[in-house]
Amino acid sequence: MKRKIAVEDGLRNISDYLKDEGYDVCSLKSEKNLNDCDAIIVSGQDDNFIGMSDTTTKTMVIDASGKTVEEVHNQINRNLR
Repeated sequence: MKRKIAVEDGLRNISDYLKDEGYDVCSLKSEKNLNDCDAIIVSGQDDNFIGMSDTTTKTMVIDASGKTVEEVHNQINRNLR
């Protein structure tokens, strides 16, 4: 079963890399139920990345700022075992 990852717009390099690695990647803006995702990747540039200040999710959020695509991928793998 493919892991579903929501990626913030503007992180195309990460989206493309994860797609190449076999993940089901969707845009953070278009995903309606973040709890259906295995991870959320954000740039760390915007504290209100979902557009709502009261949104909560049990889904793992990874801040990609300062990380290579490989480091983000490794963090996903470590946390989703």
